[in-house]
Amino acid sequence: MALEITDATFQEVVLNSDKPVLVDFWAVWCGPCRMLGPIIEEVAADFEGKAVVGKIDVDNNQQVSIDYGIRNIPTVLIFKNGEVVDKIVGVSPKEVIAEKLSAHL
Repeated sequence: MALEITDATFQEVVLNSDKPVLVDFWAVWCGPCRMLGPIIEEVAADFEGKAVVGKIDVDNNQQVSIDYGIRNIPTVLIFKNGEVVDKIVGVSPKEVIAEKLSAHL
């Protein structure tokens, strides 16, 4: 299951992780975000133990969204060693997301 990441936990969970981290920026009212949600959950299950997969609600956690210039949702950022190494804007198929995450394992 994807982790719920907040402004308060972002540093520890994402930036300090020794594994690649996929972060889904989303909001409850966002239709495309609801389409992407189940895909992110599947990716989280597939990569358990190999990567961290989490979600940030942009309405409740605005600081991280501002820090990373999130203007459109859903946006998926992939972090490695505390740096953004890939970005996906909009809904993408599971295969595309998994392939991008696999490239950073």
